[in-house]
This record gives sequence, structure tokens and C-alpha cells, in this order.
Amino acid sequence: MTWQEQRLPIDHPPVESGRIGVLLVNLGTPDAPDPASVKRYLAQFLSDRRVIEIPPIAWQPILRGIILNTRPQKSAKAYAKIWTDRGSPLADITAQQAEAVAERLGEGAHVDYAMRYGSPSIEQRIGELMAKGCDRILVAPMYPQYCAATTATVFDELARVLGEMRWQPAIRFMPPYHDDPLYLDALADDLSRQVGALSFRPQVMLLSFHGMPQRTLEKGDPYYCHCQKTSRLLRARLEQRPELAGMRFETSFQSRFGPAQWLEPATDDTLIAEGEKGTKRLVVAAPGFAADCVETLEELALEGRDEFLEAGGEEFAQLDCLNASSSGIALVDGLIRRELSGWI
Repeated sequence: MTWQEQRLPIDHPPVESGRIGVLLVNLGTPDAPDPASVKRYLAQFLSDRRVIEIPPIAWQPILRGIILNTRPQKSAKAYAKIWTDRGSPLADITAQQAEAVAERLGEGAHVDYAMRYGSPSIEQRIGELMAKGCDRILVAPMYPQYCAATTATVFDELARVLGEMRWQPAIRFMPPYHDDPLYLDALADDLSRQVGALSFRPQVMLLSFHGMPQRTLEKGDPYYCHCQKTSRLLRARLEQRPELAGMRFETSFQSRFGPAQWLEPATDDTLIAEGEKGTKRLVVAAPGFAADCVETLEELALEGRDEFLEAGGEEFAQLDCLNASSSGIALVDGLIRRELSGWI
């Protein structure tokens, strides 16, 4: 027996180490489509100072006194429209992505997923990966375009979790991939496939990204520029596809919230304007979302359809996000393998 072994407590637990972990992270979702669950989720989400850049002394009375007493009822109805027997589509799809990548990587890495807000949390999943012996972990935010309100807040939470750990793993953090050929080619292939399966030939494809306040651009956030670059590079690929010949492409920003000026043009305004000026057949794609969620399945697919048809449109379709499609999984697998270079 060595002197190190003699100094160990008799009940010292065995420690796993030397393994690699991968954690896919998406935004989050309530645990159930009811007002109480939505209220808990919104309280966490809208208290993040990266998300709401208003001093807490001014914002928290508004949040606690007004928003959390009114918005959960409306949001719960939206979630109820898209909820499935597998629960939240966003959580379900992200879990499928993690499972598919895990199958591709085999024993080379433990792959799991977390939500930035709600469950399962980053803190929970990092702890579980460490317990499995993962002392090298790749954290992969599933946000193609960088934004302080999405990508940076994942890093913030990761730093908070690490700050409370005595034994920290080595960490890699996957960068945004808004102009990555793997991403653009996957989108072009999948969107072309979906358009080809429609019963009508669209005149317009609207590329809708989640909106942000205009002041975020003025303060130096690259999100708007990343979205525009994705649109430009994706459009160049799609225009070369025979099945999309002659289609017009437009870019817009959805999900406005509050009285501030937001990035423009707004998706809802654009849908109405297209219908009013005579566009009859339109499809919407959401390339900024790695997985379908309430913003795509309810806001675009249901509310957006109504807005376009009421304005004079006749045919409308909301195209799926990459999700766990073959193109989507090949993309995530390719990004993960590149970031794990040297570890596996």
C-alpha cells in the first residue's frame, strides 16, 4: 500500500475521470403548458440582465407587478397549442439531437442536453457529466447567430456553475456558426427538400429570425449582422436550386416585445404587406432556430398563417427547422466533431 492510499479515508468514494462530455444547450421551455409553469419560466428568463437590459430597480417592479400577472395566461395558451404527448417540442427535439449525436460518436463521448432556462438546467447536466467521469466537456449553444441575450448568457451561467465547483472540468465552448458552410449547406438541402414536397410553388420565401431591440445593434451586438449574412449566403445557395428558380427571398425579425424599437422589418408586418400587395403563395423558414419551438410552431405557423391569409394570401406554409432531420443531425455531428478535435 502506498503512502497516498494510507492517507485516504476508509470510506473515500471511487472517482470516475478521463472521459469526454458534450452538452447541447438551447434556450428553454416551461415544464408544462399551464400558467403556473409558464410564470416560473418567464420569471427566470426575463430576470436575466442579458435578456432585459433595464436596471433591475426599474424592471423588476414591472416584471413582478404586471408582466408575470398577465402574460403567463396568454403564453400558456400558445404553448398548449403546440404541446405533444412527448412534452415541449423544443426539449423533445433537443433531446433527439443529443441522442442521435451520441449514437454517432459512440463510446467516444457522453452527449446530453440542457436548457438555459427551465429544466434540465446547465448546472444539473454539468454535475451529471462530471459524475460520469467527464473532466473535459464541450458546451455547444445551439444558436447559429451570436447574440448576447442567447450565446453570452449560456457562458454566464456556465461561469456561475464553474465558480461554485471545487473540481472543475476543462471546458470548450462552441462558437456561433452563422456563416459555416456545413450550416448553410444543411439549410439549403433541407429547405429545398421541404419546398419540393409542397402542393404549391411559392412565390416568396421569408427568412424570419428572432428579433432583438434596435439598441442592441447600436451597442455593438453582432446579431443583426450575423442574421443578414446568413440570409445572404443562404439565398445565394437557394437561388441555384432548380426547384426554387424565380422565388423571391425576404428577411424579417419576429417576436417583438414591449414598446422599444426592434430590428426591422417585422415578420408580422411583412406577412401582411406581402398579402396586401398581391403575393398569393408564401413560405416561411426560421434559420436562426436549431429546433422548432413556440416561436415557429405557434407564432409563425398559426398566427403568421392567419395574418397572411387575411391580408389576401392564398397558400402558406411554415417550413420545419433542421431539428433531428438527417441534414440537421449531420450538421450538429460535424460541428461537434470539429470542436472535439484533439480530444477524440
